[in-house]
Amino acid sequence: MASFIVVEGLEGAGKSSVIARLTDLLKQYGLTVVNTREPGGTPMAEAIRDCVKQDWNEKVTQETELLLMYAARSQLVENIIKPALEQGSWVIGDRHDLSSVAYQGGGRGVSLETLINLRQMTLGDFAPNFTLYLDIDPQIGLQRARGRGELDRIEQSGLAFFQRARQSYQQQISLMDNAVTIDAAQEMQKVQDDASAALRIFIEQQLRLGGS
Repeated sequence: MASFIVVEGLEGAGKSSVIARLTDLLKQYGLTVVNTREPGGTPMAEAIRDCVKQDWNEKVTQETELLLMYAARSQLVENIIKPALEQGSWVIGDRHDLSSVAYQGGGRGVSLETLINLRQMTLGDFAPNFTLYLDIDPQIGLQRARGRGELDRIEQSGLAFFQRARQSYQQQISLMDNAVTIDAAQEMQKVQDDASAALRIFIEQQLRLGGS
């Protein structure tokens, strides 16, 4: 049973390293894997990614940012994720809808009602089968992000923004029964081990369901 796995977290949480490890794990089970990222993943969505992340000599309103995120997400879901799942591939996404709830909702202050309406319009009932949330203190995460180089427009949003985003992440994850929180402040090897263990349990469950 093909599944859509999403890895969520703030900047510097180690999503890329974890995703690489999870991709290897799925392949060990003989599964075909497609990796995606948000915003991005298709030619048009990648152009939107550049638009979202670069600095502009004008105010970028929260409404503009939000609509661009969902435009890119819609392109990715319809052109890449759904076709991959229909062909039997497992998809691992670097971010999905929960990022908008945390960043544009918690961080920017867009109402949950607006987010729900926009999600319904662009995604309908489509949602991840399993979510791994890499939880990290924003101060640690931003320090790691700075170590990678110059921060993009969103990464420059400030500590308070990311603290609000983290609170939103934690609140939403607590309401989900198909999500696991991983302590991303640990050594990266331990983070990868914990994420792999959580995904392994999910894979085994899905394989048993598929064989029943």
